[in-house]
Amino acid sequence: MRRTIILTTAALALSSALALTACGPGSSASGDGKSSSAGKAADKKEPFAGVSGPEIADRAIEATTSAKSLRVKGTVPDADLGTLTLDMAMDTKGVCAGSLSVGGQGGVEIINDGKTVHMKYDEAFLRAQSKGEPKAEVDAAVEMLAGRWVKTSATGDGAEDLDAFCDLDQLLGEFKGGDSAARKGKVTTVDGQEAITLTENDGGERYTILVATQGKPYLLKVTAASAKDGEDLSFSDYDRPVQAEAPKGDVLDLDKL
Repeated sequence: MRRTIILTTAALALSSALALTACGPGSSASGDGKSSSAGKAADKKEPFAGVSGPEIADRAIEATTSAKSLRVKGTVPDADLGTLTLDMAMDTKGVCAGSLSVGGQGGVEIINDGKTVHMKYDEAFLRAQSKGEPKAEVDAAVEMLAGRWVKTSATGDGAEDLDAFCDLDQLLGEFKGGDSAARKGKVTTVDGQEAITLTENDGGERYTILVATQGKPYLLKVTAASAKDGEDLSFSDYDRPVQAEAPKGDVLDLDKL
């Protein structure tokens, strides 16, 4: 089993997820949950009164990229990998924890406390990432690894493949740069949190972006208009500690193999 292939696939998956949301400074977003109309927004002072869509987008990018930790959850289409489904919490110290699945090709759980990386692959993921390898070797790897936690040093050989996956600074760098033409829309809510709606086009795709109106103007959610199996990402848990406790029980040490 070529461990670096699996790690690289995971890193590319999350990198592409964030890159696709970054069609301009105001084009990405999230928090957990579905958006709904704000019931009595008209009775309140208008949020971001006198502030243009591009200015709101700039403020959202500044706030989001200053976060020390966050959680990203949702789905992103990828031309090469298929639909990516992810739920990852991460911080600027390289700590991360969560799961990733690749459309029809299984999934992997990852816990990285900055010193040791723990991973648990399902059988479908292992087989999908081992296409072209001898069947006997693949079967042996599946027998040894599927459904079982394994660990390896976060600073050892091949660990650089996780950098893009767990380094929040590197990932949020995808949001920086470029100009936004976001249009300001109605006030709505995301998981009970009030948000302003922005819309923006990137090529032939139209994105709806939700930005928090209270507290820091964090990005809360982004969805693509074309969207069955399309992009639908939420960002939440800003500046909350990442829960990256090592799993208990049977854990295979890859560095000793």
